[in-house]
Amino acid sequence: MKSFSFTGRRELLGSIENKQYDVIIIGGGITGTGIALDCVTRGLKTLVIEMQDIAAGTSSRSTKLVHGGLRYLKQFEVGMVAEVGKEREVVYRNAPHVTHPEWMLLPIYRKGTFGKYSTSLGLKVYDFLAGVKKKERRKMLTEKEALRKEPLLNRKGLLGAGYYVEYRTDDARLTIEVAKTAFANGADLLTYVKAESFTYDANGKVSGLYFKDVFNENRYHAFGKKIINATGPWVEDVIGMDRDIEGKSLFHSKGVHIVIDNGKFPLKQAVYFDTPDGRMVFAIPRNGKTYVGTTDTEYHSDLIHPEITEEDKQYLLASIAFMFPEVRLGMTDIESSWAGVRPLIRQEGKGPSEISRKDEIWTSDTGLITIAGGKLTGYRKMAETVTDMVCEQLRVDGVGCTKSVTKRLKLSGGDFEKPEDYSRFIHERAGDVAKVGISVVDATSILATYGTNTESVIKYADQVLHETNLPLSIKLTLHYAIEEEMALTPADYFIRRTGAVLFDIDWVNKWKKEVIEYMAILIGWTVEEKEMHWGELEARIWEAGEGC
Repeated sequence: MKSFSFTGRRELLGSIENKQYDVIIIGGGITGTGIALDCVTRGLKTLVIEMQDIAAGTSSRSTKLVHGGLRYLKQFEVGMVAEVGKEREVVYRNAPHVTHPEWMLLPIYRKGTFGKYSTSLGLKVYDFLAGVKKKERRKMLTEKEALRKEPLLNRKGLLGAGYYVEYRTDDARLTIEVAKTAFANGADLLTYVKAESFTYDANGKVSGLYFKDVFNENRYHAFGKKIINATGPWVEDVIGMDRDIEGKSLFHSKGVHIVIDNGKFPLKQAVYFDTPDGRMVFAIPRNGKTYVGTTDTEYHSDLIHPEITEEDKQYLLASIAFMFPEVRLGMTDIESSWAGVRPLIRQEGKGPSEISRKDEIWTSDTGLITIAGGKLTGYRKMAETVTDMVCEQLRVDGVGCTKSVTKRLKLSGGDFEKPEDYSRFIHERAGDVAKVGISVVDATSILATYGTNTESVIKYADQVLHETNLPLSIKLTLHYAIEEEMALTPADYFIRRTGAVLFDIDWVNKWKKEVIEYMAILIGWTVEEKEMHWGELEARIWEAGEGC
């Protein structure tokens, strides 16, 4: 039986050159894994290759909202608001353990961007277009009601606020759950392998690719009838391995977020507000922290580790001071931060904040399919559209496809009859889960994170290693990450499996040594490999924390 682990990866690499895939997808972010899930559940033999970890690029560096794009109404992108608004509900229904309703406050000020009546009408249109259910439809608040929701708001010129629902998510975990669901349905996924070149058939059409294992430089070849480039900010690099597509190009926009302890920024309520230069910023409370973002600036540098400048941080601190004048913050109050690069379709004459987030599909003369642009919220619909195209092309070769089923397909860990069952599940199961030898608090955290996969997590209570001093709760989640979530490095665990580097950096520093020791024993690293992974984790911690 296949396993989504380092052992399964090793076995797949040993046999891959004997396989023939219908579809090979380059890119293991939300777009690539979403396409893999749609393809494999429609009967296509599917492979995903990713040069980093799952979701290591843009898909773990967003504002962590599955939202309907309210601001796109200002740009009259009605179709986009309608589509992604409806998709927001689909994501929530299929994965309530990683997607949670979040009431958002939109303050209205005298002489501000949003007027009282235009906001009321805009939110009403938004609710209609997005198909928002009755209990989550917008409300209009008076000045006093708005301040009751969030006392830290700037009172000067405050007229009231719009109050509407967005959905908060863990973007990396959402992507991982999509990947796990694709794997469970038969897809092959390889991380830390980098595409190097394409191979072509007698008609000059792409028929496969060479890739290398980034850990040991070994090279492999995979055969595929169709190849999809879903590499986000790197799509032009992959196109460059093939043939140029004229008239199409990307615009890289950088978004930065900062994290501040709730003791220094005690935000009670998520707030979406406009800044003096007209850009929109979110401030969101999360697990004892408040995070604020995002910036929107053109970017031309390192895509793997986007840099965060002092100017980026000063802009966000100034935005906080503008909307929450009682909050006094300086650079030293920033605990951690992250930056992501949005791969937008270039539109001449438009700046980063004005460019559409709409996705586009490009096809080269060689048959290479590229999906570019798009939003986290619309990943499933984008995947369905691409797979429809692939199925139509494969039909000519006699390969059949069934219809898409992902609209109602529960993601790994989200197997609840209805989303409301999730909260009850946590409350009812916490005591039983704690019986494996962990606190009720830790049991609740595991249930909240892993949903209906919790049994798969706690089964490792009888298998965990005893060579390190790690608490059992960490051993359980670490073991599960390694054995069933393809975590291959300490950074995979601390950044994307737990989010701790971003939201609990002190906890990371406390346990990093023991986690690395545990992984070294379980995976069988050499001294040199252990030192390499230690160095990489330290660089990521510095980047998120001390680098601030």
